[in-house]
Amino acid sequence: MSDAAVHTGSQMKLYGCPTCGRVSQLLRPPAGDAPLLCPRCATPLHHRRPRSLQRTWAYLIAASILYIPANLLPIMSTSNVFEGETLHTILGGIEELRHGGDWMLALIVFIASIAVPLLKIGALLVLAITAQRRSRWKQVERAQLYRMIEAVGHWSMLDVFVVVLLVGTIRFGALGGVMPEPGLLAFGAVVVLTMLAAGSFDPRLIWPEEEDKDRPS
Repeated sequence: MSDAAVHTGSQMKLYGCPTCGRVSQLLRPPAGDAPLLCPRCATPLHHRRPRSLQRTWAYLIAASILYIPANLLPIMSTSNVFEGETLHTILGGIEELRHGGDWMLALIVFIASIAVPLLKIGALLVLAITAQRRSRWKQVERAQLYRMIEAVGHWSMLDVFVVVLLVGTIRFGALGGVMPEPGLLAFGAVVVLTMLAAGSFDPRLIWPEEEDKDRPS
């Protein structure tokens, strides 16, 4: 079925309520600047999430900035009575695993901690830029990309889970232990910010429509 054979909600002036799910049709524009509300639960109605792109850009820029200290600063420190304190970065940990012969574990940590956050930032940049330009380039593929970003979101927290687990279980008092370091906070912030960026992005922006002249979306 072609796009021309299907009327969109915007063209039919239909509004779906994000809270109660009721679909309402706008028969005439509301008076003045009165907000358009759901007749059942009074939730504000919009064809698009308000300021979706602005919030996506804000979270995305913050995540891109924090990605640098997340990989340069140590994420944890280990200490024992023989070697004293040792600081560990994500890249250093991957290198140690590789030297120790744990290729598979090193590969998993590299994918979860380095590749996935970087690819998520790159994919969100593509979505934000093309939506900003109201592009119609590869819309189906971009929708699939958006669903993939949402699916892998929390799996990037592997390092955070591992360090929290180590800090909670390895405690030998004065003999040794594991402590989180600032890099872990930056890394966790990158993961959370990319999840917020994906959650703020309105996938309907992938299919730009003519502006609703009766109601700004």
